Amino acid sequence: MDKVQAFGKNLTASFTPFAARTQQYVKEQLGQAEEKTELPPEYIELEKRVDALKQVHQKLLQVTSQYANEAYDYPPNIRESFNDLGRTITEKVSLLSSATSPAEAQAALTAPPSAKPQPKTFNHAIARASLAGSQLLTQNNPSDGEDPLATALEKYALSEEKVGEARLAQDAQIQNRFLAGWSTTLNTNLMFATRARKNVEKARLTLDAAKARAGNGGRGMNPDDETLSEEGRALVEQAEDEFVAQTEEAVGVLDTPEPLRNLADLIAAQLEFHKKAYEILSELGPVVDGLQVEQEVGRHESYTS
Repeated sequence: MDKVQAFGKNLTASFTPFAARTQQYVKEQLGQAEEKTELPPEYIELEKRVDALKQVHQKLLQVTSQYANEAYDYPPNIRESFNDLGRTITEKVSLLSSATSPAEAQAALTAPPSAKPQPKTFNHAIARASLAGSQLLTQNNPSDGEDPLATALEKYALSEEKVGEARLAQDAQIQNRFLAGWSTTLNTNLMFATRARKNVEKARLTLDAAKARAGNGGRGMNPDDETLSEEGRALVEQAEDEFVAQTEEAVGVLDTPEPLRNLADLIAAQLEFHKKAYEILSELGPVVDGLQVEQEVGRHESYTS
């Protein structure tokens, strides 16, 4: 019998706060609540910020999630075969340089059976098209000398492959440092923030319910008036302490520096890629310019001779 009574007390103790909050909530919805504790202004502003932060994360992730898709800038109008994607540009150039016949040159462009397909990025596609054009010009060069355009296209192909590899490195860095961080903030930190906000609201309802019971003379509590006053005061104080604690905890959860740190990582990855691309193309530019000058000089000499 004692165990049954103890169980009943525990059940009542756990049910009473929920019932009190529910009753207080219904009163507020019906406009019958005499008092409603106001949330701190700084907490309300922080709630608005979290709502905005959630939208910002969702919108930016919709766009930047493309960094996880290797072919996000791959031209949809081109068709490349398995042989086209079978070797890297560097491998093809090396094999072509040692080819002694058209058959060997063609074999250099053909993928081995166990080849892993090369990346489908815009830069890699440009590289493959440039090398194919270079080889076509070389095969159809009527003179014994080098074709300046073929030479330039080969060098351009090598450079574009390097740019493509730099882009893939950028994408990997963004996935690890930005996308992972922002996804964690959206799916974990903001979820904790939502839970913290619910706890604050529950604590506020509990506080206002305790105030209402104390203000109503303690109806439904111990009929001893002196005990009512002390018990009511204790309930209000306890509820106030819980409300303050939940509010402070929520503020700590909602205010996080991670999004800004992740954004800095995104910018750093983009900057590193563009810097690398600039360095590669800056090195190539003068070489192609030199080939152009040589071609112009050769044309001028052929006209004057």
